[in-house]
Amino acid sequence: MSNPSSVPTQAPRNRTPGERDATQPQETAKREINSQRNHHRESRRGGNSIGPVRTLRHGLTLAGRSVLKIRKSPEGLIDVTIQPILFLVMFVYLFGGAIQGDTSSYLQVTLPGVMAMNMVFGSLGTGMALNTDINKGVFDRFRSLPVARSAPLIGAVLGDIVRYLVSLAVLLVFAAIMGFRIQTDPLSALLAIVVVIAFALAMCWITVFLGMLIKSQQALPGVAMAFMFPLTMGSNVFVPTHTMPGWLQAWVGINPVTQLADTARGLMIGGPVLGPLTATAIWMVAIVAVFFPLAMWAYRRRV
Repeated sequence: MSNPSSVPTQAPRNRTPGERDATQPQETAKREINSQRNHHRESRRGGNSIGPVRTLRHGLTLAGRSVLKIRKSPEGLIDVTIQPILFLVMFVYLFGGAIQGDTSSYLQVTLPGVMAMNMVFGSLGTGMALNTDINKGVFDRFRSLPVARSAPLIGAVLGDIVRYLVSLAVLLVFAAIMGFRIQTDPLSALLAIVVVIAFALAMCWITVFLGMLIKSQQALPGVAMAFMFPLTMGSNVFVPTHTMPGWLQAWVGINPVTQLADTARGLMIGGPVLGPLTATAIWMVAIVAVFFPLAMWAYRRRV
């Protein structure tokens, strides 16, 4: 009876140099495909392999797309240029005399408030643009790019800085024609513009969240106005707080638009700055801390 251990085993076949050379490109191609698949999975899970610096760089790159859209369709600036001028003219010349006593004094107080109000309404354009893009399938192309998952949203928000700069420039020039004069100094006025734009960028994350959450573009403005009107009209933009009922004063006192308007007034025409500026900064941090994660959550659900 033969011993199984004595059965000779088949020696492994040595590949010829030609066979080894032929298999190397195939193995290299497989490794590249697997690497691309792993990168795609990571990007779909949220871009965990991309750090904050690269994410910001990707966002700035995609922000150029928003700027190009403004150059190609300048009529998109109508909502942030014509609308605030209409509000300013209407309230100054129709109600300024009754509220402040004369239109010139009322213009000085109202313009910083209109700047704040315009940033709130102007932020709706960011959510509307993203909602249109995602319904048209633009984000399907973004998914195939090696960019951070949040880069398209960050790029849309940063790209709108140009809209806000144009809006404030047009509004300030028109207000100067009406008689508005800065009563502090140019540096303080510039700081007021910076704070107002920073607040607008924070507000954009609310409209980005709504733009990702709501599928119908027709329904988005109505939903957004449901929270924008209490913020803008329930503030001291047009009317002094002390003239309001007590229950309304409680809301106006903590309203972020009130704090922003008071900050702009203090920097442009004089008055307290530190208190309202601190409150505005707290509101901006809180808005971004809450609505940036919500916007990313809604974005992942849509794509």
